[in-house]
Amino acid sequence: MLELGFGDPEKLVAVAHALSTRSRVDILHLLNSQNLNVIEIAEALKLPVSTVASNVKVLEAARLINTELLPASRGAMKVCSRNYDDIHIALNEEKAVRKGAVSVYEIEVPIGHYSDCDVSPTCGMADAEAMLVREDEPAGFYHPKHVGAQIIWFRKGYIEYLLPVEVPKGSRVESLEVSMEICSEAPNYDNNWPSDISVWINGVEIGMWTSPGDFGGRRGKLNPAWWWDSSTQYGLLKTWRVDRDKTTLDMEKVSDVSLSQLNLTQSPKIRLRIGVNPESVHQGGVNLFGRSFGDHPQEILMKLSFTSDEEDQNH
Repeated sequence: MLELGFGDPEKLVAVAHALSTRSRVDILHLLNSQNLNVIEIAEALKLPVSTVASNVKVLEAARLINTELLPASRGAMKVCSRNYDDIHIALNEEKAVRKGAVSVYEIEVPIGHYSDCDVSPTCGMADAEAMLVREDEPAGFYHPKHVGAQIIWFRKGYIEYLLPVEVPKGSRVESLEVSMEICSEAPNYDNNWPSDISVWINGVEIGMWTSPGDFGGRRGKLNPAWWWDSSTQYGLLKTWRVDRDKTTLDMEKVSDVSLSQLNLTQSPKIRLRIGVNPESVHQGGVNLFGRSFGDHPQEILMKLSFTSDEEDQNH
């Protein structure tokens, strides 16, 4: 569920604008049960491809949908998926939390703020100004300046983050979402370089995504001017979601791991690990993008949806 209110007026305006035309509402409706590319949406709605493409940009800017470029018979195609099943807009300055009401705790963690790592070359990291450590030297990953990283890459191993859990005592977690821009890691770049990238929560592997490649050939939309054209340019924005029954990746089921296996309420923190399982088939590494690299202006985003077991005393 997407929660909106006066606390974030820019986001409220963006979403309201995105929902202000029938064509964009129709696009969201089409994406209710399946992911579609721009041409498929245009055919279903009997609209020009150019019109659909412009509306998709508005929906993406409001973060109501995700888009990713996937290989097609000729070039690449932009595939769209919906981010939310529900949108709630609170028009009160202060909204009382009622028993059973769903709230969302959201935190964005810079990719450089990892707490542990174990990586092998090819590996390195950079910020918006320059390289931060010597390339292909894993020891650099332990240097304090790693906190400023805006792109991180490694061929084998993992990086791990500690994320705070700041929800009211006695709350019941309904779902956990983690999203990031990510891709494989090849020398320079290789659009056909599969990698089985896994995500672990509190030591439990929740699901694996096979990245089709380490993407280049065009500059990432956010990349600084100094970054080399011959290097990795962008990734794909992927969202893992764990609920009480399963784990999904971009709304497609990837495992039977459920919230009950993650022990989320037994600690004030969550351990998030991103890497390549040494037993996976495609050992193609990881590139992780921050706000200054790639196509999507975000770091690692975590959302916890929860309900309160006690009624707010101010209600």
